[in-house]
Parts: sequence; C-alpha cells; structure tokens
Amino acid sequence: MSEGRSPGRVLRTGRTLARVVLVWAFVTGALIVLDAWLSGFAMTSWWQPPVAALLLGVLAAVGWPLVMRVALPVAFFTLGLGSFLIMGAGVLAIFYAIPGVQVHSFRTSVVVAVVMAAIAGVISSVLAVNEDEVFFRRARRRGAGDAPGERVPGVVFLQIDGLGHAVARRAVRDGSMPTLAAWLRADTHVLRAWHTDWSSQTGASQAGILQGSNSDIVGFRWYDKERDRVVSVSHPEDAAEIERQHSDGRGLLAGDGAGRGNLFTGDAAHVSLTMSSLAVVVGRGSRRERRSRDRIGAGYYTYFANPVNALRTLGVALVDVYRELAAAARQRRADVRPRVKRGGIYPLARVGSTVFIRDVVVNAVLEDMLAGRPVVYADFVGYDEVAHHSGIERFDTLEVLRSIDQQIGRLARAAQLAPRPYHLVCLSDHGQTQGQTFAERFGETVEQLVGRLCGAVPPEPRRRLLGLLPPAPVSDSRRPAESWQVTSALAESGGLISRRLRDRVARAGAAEEVTPVGEAGAVTRVAPGVVVSVSGHMGQICFADLPGRVPLETIERRWPHLLPALVDHAGIGFLLVHSEEFGPVVLGRDGLRRLRTGVVIGEDPLTPYGEHAAALVARVSSFAHCPDVVLNSRYDPVTDEASPFEPHVGSHGALGGPQQHGFLVHPREFGDPGEVVGAEQLHRVLRGWLTGLGHPEPLGTPAEVGVG
Repeated sequence: MSEGRSPGRVLRTGRTLARVVLVWAFVTGALIVLDAWLSGFAMTSWWQPPVAALLLGVLAAVGWPLVMRVALPVAFFTLGLGSFLIMGAGVLAIFYAIPGVQVHSFRTSVVVAVVMAAIAGVISSVLAVNEDEVFFRRARRRGAGDAPGERVPGVVFLQIDGLGHAVARRAVRDGSMPTLAAWLRADTHVLRAWHTDWSSQTGASQAGILQGSNSDIVGFRWYDKERDRVVSVSHPEDAAEIERQHSDGRGLLAGDGAGRGNLFTGDAAHVSLTMSSLAVVVGRGSRRERRSRDRIGAGYYTYFANPVNALRTLGVALVDVYRELAAAARQRRADVRPRVKRGGIYPLARVGSTVFIRDVVVNAVLEDMLAGRPVVYADFVGYDEVAHHSGIERFDTLEVLRSIDQQIGRLARAAQLAPRPYHLVCLSDHGQTQGQTFAERFGETVEQLVGRLCGAVPPEPRRRLLGLLPPAPVSDSRRPAESWQVTSALAESGGLISRRLRDRVARAGAAEEVTPVGEAGAVTRVAPGVVVSVSGHMGQICFADLPGRVPLETIERRWPHLLPALVDHAGIGFLLVHSEEFGPVVLGRDGLRRLRTGVVIGEDPLTPYGEHAAALVARVSSFAHCPDVVLNSRYDPVTDEASPFEPHVGSHGALGGPQQHGFLVHPREFGDPGEVVGAEQLHRVLRGWLTGLGHPEPLGTPAEVGVG
C-alpha cells in the first residue's frame, strides 16, 4: 500500500467503486423489468439497457447538480417532488438520444427517475456510503489551507427548540437520545440546566442568546400601543426591526459565522431560514449581499443536488404523516388527557418542520463545516411543534426527538472529517409545561374572560359561571405554533388596594364581539379600548385608548370588576400591574408582592415560580412596552401542570414548571459556567467559551438588517 493511503480511505474508495458498479448493474436490470412492465416503453436491443443506465448515472452524478443550480426554486417549493419532474425530462432526453429506444410517455421517464433514486438509496445504505462519505471526499478535495491541528476549533451550537431540562434528562436515560447519552457516559460532555427569562419563548431567548440582548421583548407577540399594531417575532419585518434594535454587530455569530433556521441572525454573515433576514434588502456592503445570497441557497442546493434525498424525504414524510394519524387515533381511543384536536392539514403541515426543514438545516450545517466556518447556530423546531399538539413526553413526540438525536449524531461524525476541529454544543431555548388548555378547563378563553369582565354579564354567562349550565363549547381554531422556519421557507399595591381586591365581588357584564387586530386568534380586541394578546402561558392586557402604562388605580376606577376576578380565577397564578403609589406590584389570590421594596402582604404569589421569579418579573416591568396588565397561568407543583391560554397540550411563554428550565450539553473541557439565569447571561457564557478557544472578539458594527 502506498504511503498516505490509510486502510480507512482504501475501504471508503472500495465501497464507492462498488456502489457505482452495483447501481449501474441494478439500474440496467430495472430498465429491463420496466421494458416488460410499462406500456409505451421499449428497448429493442440487448445493449440499450446498460448504455442507458450508464448515461443515466452520468446525468445523476454530473448533470443533475448543475441543473439544480438553476432549478432549485422548483425543487424547494414542491418539497422535492418537482425535482423528479425535472429529472424526468433529462431521462426522456437520454432515451430519445439512444437509437431504437421507444418512449411514448413523459410519465415513464419520471418513473425511471424515481426507480434510479430508490436503487441508489438502497445500495448506499447497504454499503454504508452516505452523505458523510461525500462530505469527507469534498473536504479532502477542497482542503482548507491549514492543517486541522493548526486551526482554532470551531463550535456548532445545535438548538432543540422547546426541550426542557427534565425531559432531556429522562430522554437520555430512557434511550430516546442515544447520541447525547453516549457523550455523557463517555464523560466528554456535561448536561446542565439554565433558567429562562419570564418570557420563555424563542423570540426572547434567541434575541438574548444570539444578539446578547432581549430587552423590551415582552412575548412572542404583543400589542404596541404607541403604533396601534401587533408586533410578532415571527413576522419578517418585526423580526428585522427587533434585531436592529438589539444588535451592536457583536452577536454570537459575528464574523464569518452561520445561522440556520433561527429567528435572528446573531450578526452572522451566512444565514438561511432566518426570519429577520427575510426583510433584508440587497444593497451596498459585502456582508449584506452575502447574507441575502445564503438565505436562499445554503442547505437547499446540497440537499437537492442528490435526487436520493428528495425520494427519502418523501418516504420519511409519509411515515411521519402515518405516525401522526396513528398517534392521534391512539390518544382518542385511550381518552388521553390533556389533548387537543390534531386533524385538518396539521398531519401534512407538521412534516415541514419534522422532516423537510430538519434535513435542509442539517445539510446547511454540513456545508458550513465543510467551509470551515468558525461558529454555527442551528435550530431544530420539530420537537417543539409536535409537543404543542401531542404532549411533552408522549411516544410520538419522543420519536421526533430521537430523529433529531440521529441528525446530531450525523453532524458529530461529519465533524471528525471537517477541515478544522469542531466542538458540538446542544441546548434549548426554553422548555414546555403541559396541561389542559384554559378554554377547555374553564369553558371560555382568557380573551372572553377579560372581555366579559370589562363589560356586563348577560344572564346565560352568569348562570354558566354559577355551574348551572354545562361549559361553553370550545372553538376548534388552533393558533399557529412557532413554525417560523416553514414560514421563512415559503416566503423565506398596598393594604388599601389589597382590601379592595378582597372585598369586591366579580360581577359579569355584557361581552363585546371579539374583533381580531392582528394574527388570527393571537391578539384580540375584546371590548372597546381593551386588547388582549397571549403567548402560551402569558396573557397581556392593554387599554388602547389610554396613553402610557395605565396604573392600577385607573384600572380599578374604569373596570372595577377586572382585577379582583382575575386574581381570584383558578387558572391565573399571578398578575403584574403598576401602582402610582407603590410601583410594580404582583397580585395573587392570597397576597401581593411589591417589587420595588420586596414587601409581601399575605402569601407571596411568586413562591411557586422559583427564587428568580421576582427579579425576572421586575425586569419585564421596567420595559418600555410592558403591557398594562400581565397574566401568568397558575402552575400546580403537585401535578407539574399549568393551563395555557393557547390551545396546546405542551406550551410555554411564561413562568411555571418545565417551561422555565432549558438544557445545555457542552464539552466538559469548556468548564462550569455556574448558574445561568436569563438568555443574556447564556450569551455571555457561550461568547466566553468561544473566546477561550481562541476566537477573536468581534469589533462590532451596526447590524445590516433592513426592512423590505
């Protein structure tokens, strides 16, 4: 054996050669079978099938990647199916070029294209020739300048959206995450928890983690009283504006970093499936132009350049649809509670995040490692999406988690082949807390509750409150989960006050017609001048006709039944208001807490929410856009459940239970970061790790994210 050719490399080369020969032989045999099976397709000579198979192999290996550089949008917007139509045209051209081959149907050429992809996929699996092998060969051909040992190690941050620390621990223990379990058992990595902000949702968390600041982000969506409009972190223009306000050019990914599938760029030069980048206008400056290019091509091209991927995605997507239908039926038969309706287009829509987007993000990260980019941050949203509808630890949710773990394992293997050494860090932006929905449990949504309390109660609602009528039917309108990746892809109080609250009897009033002012079912005008928005376990009330932050005293005069009834409601744990006399005050059923002085009268309403609750709530109260009243659902530490204001089984967005504890798995050599509270502190920890590895501190320039 010649020097420099390792046994492993010889083995890989042998498998690749065997794959080429076997694919050619099996495609030849398949063409013979198709000749006998398909009408309108005939090969009249013995030499035609092997020659056609050879030319088709050249088409798939050489011509197809070139075609996809032009036809990528077709493949993308058809979720890969369009790629077979394009390839069918190429197959048809080859058949016409071979003398004596008869083809009377374009459908025949498409069938041949699908059969070729299936054969190539099966043979690759049997011979263990996969994308990691391709990645290795391309990395060796390109090189990267320096030898791996002479380069600063890169870091790939992999976010599993919505996976709480406790669920992650059990998944590692019970076998749902074997890749992470292997790291922990080998003692190369450490599993820790970190505490989220009050707003335990991706917008606040990723702004803090990636940009280093999440100030004034009060929820996943909120009502901006000054501009009389809804702000949503999942809207491209809003996300771009939020990033502009929070970026100093020194984000976690500043420099030559890459962001894949996130809400914000982290000041990365390379982004795709990133909400804030969808509003970018291509203009002067290389960083802006590069970012605009990458958001369309990265990951998509490498994914669709291999027709096997499209076929595999289709097959896995069909399996996922079946799994969803079977899981929903199983829940209904067993009468599993809590549960929500999961019909309609949801079984088809969920594969966008659990299969298609996941695979594209993984291929983009592979490209980033191949390019030797110093830091990458990617988000997998499949677990979060399914946990919303199924539950945080239901069997089908854990299957999605297992599939994500498999992709993490694939990236870990590819990291060993990359042109520079890489460390992998896994984390989540928040957890989820499970429970029966507020509407199902109490017979009305929180929006209907607030609207009723801000008016007069007609006789029937009053009788329903007294238990004389059955609960009102619950609407089947399901609010969208945090599926911004699919959207990106398709678009790309003192003693006196306390006594008042105790002495008043919450009497109902006439409910106004519900009028949406923003996203359907997410922000609602419930009464004249009263707007309610919800983000999971957090509800926000704004009095649109009154300027500034409306004090508690004014609320009691204008809407005397509102605060007493909310405080006494079994589904509401506490609420935040601002008093002219005492400043920010947290009100609960059996007591209150003045945040400015720390004085507690009665029982502290924040006790069930942990030692950091007071500081986190006080911080939100200091925000310029803090709503007039902020509600937090009631958390039961005995059952570990809370009732979300949105129609989800697993939900998040506030304090209470697993939602406020994200997880962090990092190499042991990085050291102990200590207790981490808030996404901004987590950003400082991650930045410190990068600095410790030798990454230069970013100089900082204004973020180049514009509104289209």
